[in-house]
Amino acid sequence: MPGLIGKKIGMTSVFSADGKNVPCTVIEAGPCVVTQVKKMDSDGYEAVQLAFDEKREKSTNKPEAGHFKKAGTSPKAKLVEFKEFEDEFNLGDIISVDIIEEDSFVDICGISKGKGFQGVVKRYGFSGVGGQTHGQQDRDRAPGSLGASSTPSRVFKGMRMAGRTGGERVKVDNLRVLKVIPESNLLLIKGSVPGAKGSYLIIEK
Repeated sequence: MPGLIGKKIGMTSVFSADGKNVPCTVIEAGPCVVTQVKKMDSDGYEAVQLAFDEKREKSTNKPEAGHFKKAGTSPKAKLVEFKEFEDEFNLGDIISVDIIEEDSFVDICGISKGKGFQGVVKRYGFSGVGGQTHGQQDRDRAPGSLGASSTPSRVFKGMRMAGRTGGERVKVDNLRVLKVIPESNLLLIKGSVPGAKGSYLIIEK
C-alpha cells in the first residue's frame, strides 16, 4: 500500500475541539524521493522505491552513489519499497506529506526500543508470587516451574522465560492522523508509535 518514510521527532499533546488533552506523536514525514520504479516485465512485480533523509557522501559506497545519481538525487539514509501506488512516478519525483489527509488512519511500522536482557515480569507481564510465606524468600520475580520432571524431561519450545527484550520490528494499525503540517513536513499522530526519538518509521495509508 502507498505510504511514506518518516522520522520520529518526539511526543507532545494537543487540545481537541471538545477541550480534551490528546497525547500525540510528532513525525517528520518526507519529502521522499523516488529512486527506483519496479515494473512487472523487468522485476516480476510493481513497486516504487522511496528514499528519505540525507546521508554523507563520505559514508556512501560506489554502488549506492551510482544508484542515487541515476535518480538525480543526493545520497539518502533510508530506502523502502511501497506497492500499490495509484499514481505513476518517475525517477527523481518528490512525494510529500500531502498524500496523507487529516482525520485519516495510517499504519506505522518501526523498530521498538531495545530493553536488553529482562526477566519475565518486565518481558511478559508476570505478576510475581506476592508475599513471602512458608519460608519463601527473594522469589517474587521468579518465573516458577518450567515443566514436568520425568515426562517430558525437557522444556517445551516457546516457554516464556527471561531474555532480550525490544529491538524488534513492530507495526501498529489504524492510528489516527490528528494534523498535517505540509510546510514543515510534519504529522501529528494520536497516541504513541514504536521506536526511540530519531528512529525511522514506515507510514502506510
